[in-house]
Amino acid sequence: MSAKILALDTSTENCSVALMINDQMFTRSEVAPRDHTKKILPMVDEVLKEAGISLHDLDALAFGRGPGSFTGVRIGIGIAQGLSFGAELPMIGISTLAAMAQACYRVNQSGQVVTAIDARMSEIYWAQYIRQDDGGWSALLMSDSQGECVIPPQELVDNVLTSEGLWVQAGTGWAAYHETLSHLPLNMQSSDILYPEAQDIAVLAQLEWNKGNTVNAEQASPTYLRDKVTWKKLPGRE
Repeated sequence: MSAKILALDTSTENCSVALMINDQMFTRSEVAPRDHTKKILPMVDEVLKEAGISLHDLDALAFGRGPGSFTGVRIGIGIAQGLSFGAELPMIGISTLAAMAQACYRVNQSGQVVTAIDARMSEIYWAQYIRQDDGGWSALLMSDSQGECVIPPQELVDNVLTSEGLWVQAGTGWAAYHETLSHLPLNMQSSDILYPEAQDIAVLAQLEWNKGNTVNAEQASPTYLRDKVTWKKLPGRE
């Protein structure tokens, strides 16, 4: 059964909203690194008006749960929770890395995707995905049994799982650490997919809806991957 799903994402420099109703997709997307809070709700209003429905007509609200910018992820989940509370909608969190893999499939039917978002502090958010028969994505596990991780590029080169076939690159990490990541022992091809998009989050959320994988607004949670932030103390501070 196809659900009416509103999806939004502010986890990276890109800000996007999508409304999926059966085979129709209403979308808004803009790279606006500092204007997420100004852009996202007007985008929501626009897609709802274009489709001729209200929040109360929806079945679920999906959001990009991260990883990505700490501030961006918090903005996205906070706005999504507010909309969900107001309309009493269940929520579905989708990995931003998996959403980029889905974008590669949408654009060029790629079934093997390596995703890398620049995580700053000389690290990347990383996952290596293979598309499954049901349309979902499975992340290959690293040596520490993690599918998605935050990792220094050189450490990734030393520990990545070598796999056959062509792997399509997605994300901002490839440009940020091009020299180091070019040494990965994989047959790779670049793509134009830099950021997660709400329309791909909506597609993956439909799969989760079909499985009954929803949560209440108060249970919705982000995925940061990085447990702590390394920072230098200012002079004179303890």
